[in-house]
Amino acid sequence: MDEPSTPPASDPTIALALGGGGARGLAHIHVIEVLDELGLKPKLIAGSSIGAIMGAAMAAGMRGTDIRQHTLTAISRRGELMNRLWRLRPASLAEAMNGSFGFGQFNIERVLDAFLPDAIPQDFSGLSIPLQVVVTDYYGQTEHVCESGNLRQAIAASAALPAIFRPVRIDGRVMIDGGIYNPVPFDHLSGKADIVIGVDVVGGPEGDGKTLPSRIDSLFGSSQLMMQSIIAMKLKAHPPDIFLRPEVNRFRVMDFLRAQEVLASTAAVRDDLKRAIERRLRT
Repeated sequence: MDEPSTPPASDPTIALALGGGGARGLAHIHVIEVLDELGLKPKLIAGSSIGAIMGAAMAAGMRGTDIRQHTLTAISRRGELMNRLWRLRPASLAEAMNGSFGFGQFNIERVLDAFLPDAIPQDFSGLSIPLQVVVTDYYGQTEHVCESGNLRQAIAASAALPAIFRPVRIDGRVMIDGGIYNPVPFDHLSGKADIVIGVDVVGGPEGDGKTLPSRIDSLFGSSQLMMQSIIAMKLKAHPPDIFLRPEVNRFRVMDFLRAQEVLASTAAVRDDLKRAIERRLRT
């Protein structure tokens, strides 16, 4: 099969929405790498959860290959992963008791500090591409879009998966995973670029249709179903110009140690994106 041709000099403007999905969101790396290859730099990025993390890395000027290398070094090697987790241990009994480190829900801000690449700045003002980080206001029962201020705090809130990570306070409000309210925030990019690209890595329950899911699988599977219903309604109302769904169903939300496998299994999205962009350029 011939590779799609490289876009001409008069490239269209691009806006990119990267969705939530935990470890399944490692598939976003393919999308970032393809845009790098084609010389297409988004004028605006929006992200929820893992999409906010990947979007922040791209907005900070990291290339897809850099993000891939950092990811595989930090989380796919068990030894390196354990070293980083070990550094998260409480420095004292007082620290363990005051809630900064817990045995129930983990402090997502501390976890991300141990794993995010140094290239991601502390503040939105340090980004080279404008970024919208979507979080969910727990008591406000709505979404909130962070575009300025403390970037790493916003990313932490957007990735604060309920039951695993503690909520994060932003401006006194209790915030949780942005994917809960807006799994793929392409709606925030409507009309802001010639081509809006949305990437859905939420996935859905996979099995033989007969086996009863475990308690954990049932919990996360039902969340996937609810998020897919939200995505379906948004697609019906106003779809993006390009919408991608990498094959991620076989992976669980915390399958980060399977990073190599996630990347290998979702590589087909690269050609999907190239063909979609080529079609858009022909219209």
